[in-house]
Amino acid sequence: MVRAYASFGCATPLSTSLRHLSHLSSTLIPSKPHHFSALRATATIAAAKMPGSSSKSHPSLEVIGGAVDTFLPALKTLHLPYVPYPFIGWNCHVETIFAAFFRALPDVRFRRECLRTRDDGAVALDWVSGDDRNLPSNSPVLILLPGLTGGSEDTYVRHMLLRARSKGWRVVVFNSRGCGNSPVTTAQFYSASFLGDISEVVAHVGNCYPSANLYAVGWSLGANILVRYVGQESFSCPLAGAISLCNPFNLIIADEDFRKGFNIVYDKALANALCKIFRRHALLFEDIGGEFNIPLAANAKSVREFDDGLTRVSFGFKSVDDYYSNSSSSDSIKNVSIPLLCIQAENDPIAPSRGIPREDIQKNPNCMLIVTPKGGHLGWVAGGEAPLGAPWTDPIVMDFLEHLEQARVSSVVMASTSLEDVNITGSLHQVEV
Repeated sequence: MVRAYASFGCATPLSTSLRHLSHLSSTLIPSKPHHFSALRATATIAAAKMPGSSSKSHPSLEVIGGAVDTFLPALKTLHLPYVPYPFIGWNCHVETIFAAFFRALPDVRFRRECLRTRDDGAVALDWVSGDDRNLPSNSPVLILLPGLTGGSEDTYVRHMLLRARSKGWRVVVFNSRGCGNSPVTTAQFYSASFLGDISEVVAHVGNCYPSANLYAVGWSLGANILVRYVGQESFSCPLAGAISLCNPFNLIIADEDFRKGFNIVYDKALANALCKIFRRHALLFEDIGGEFNIPLAANAKSVREFDDGLTRVSFGFKSVDDYYSNSSSSDSIKNVSIPLLCIQAENDPIAPSRGIPREDIQKNPNCMLIVTPKGGHLGWVAGGEAPLGAPWTDPIVMDFLEHLEQARVSSVVMASTSLEDVNITGSLHQVEV
């Protein structure tokens, strides 16, 4: 059962905002965390064996990256042209708003877990109800990071959740502080710069399912945070793979474009959503003092105003531009050491194509980039389920995740076989002696 729901990576519906204008020896297999190069051969062989695999992408798509030769054969539909849905997909703003207003919202029953962080804050983890009983403990786990002010109520999140769940994956939505009706217990929200919460969430999920491989998908600001986290952790990253969608990458460039033309509508909508979250928890900021400009944040007409009044002060930045410059994930790509798939739309009005770190993606043997000619922001109204169903990206993301998991499982089987051979040889040697 599905129902239409209007959202734009927001806890507050966009319509409302717009109206207001198993572990083996580490000598044989890499234990988590690992470096992707150890699995490259296995992954390449697995991709070559996949039905429908192709070593070429369609010319309508820009596909680059140091890991293209490894990943491309596993992505079954990239040899097909990207065909935007008629009329809707021809204009980036029409597509962005259509997806926000009219994409169907699947019904999902969640079980909420509130995780207390080290600084006494809290985030909400929404697990699919019943999966803790119905799925094996070693089922792969997928962590979903929605966009700015977004949460488990967003349509694009739920479509991805159901697709992964249909493949036997355990899925959890990471609702940041104040998002998705998660509690705010301290005078600090979340930001593009702060990686403490995602670090604790990944560690917590890993502790809950120590025999499972962990993966993550992020959208928009959630993608920026995810890529920064993956880059920061580098060779120590506990994730087995990650996907970044509609990532603004360079926040200075994104901010410049955000304040131009029709984009001002999105800016006001997101500022409205941020202000609504803030007002619900305004008492936490009473008499806070310092450089905080609480009236500016509470009545912000743009995301930049909100960040200037609250966010950049909370996280110790001298100015908004200082905050944006030091929180951009474009600088993190060169440090990524796990498989990372980035998917962007050339006409994304909020995550500009000119901000994509193409050169670093091209040089990194763990990264691959797909850029579609159309798609808007969190739109991608194309493919077999358009216009009301899942985004065009979802099958691509799932193919990528299944490929990585298959490669991981194959490497474990190969290592287990090698271990048995070693044990047999050792036993025979003892007999001969």
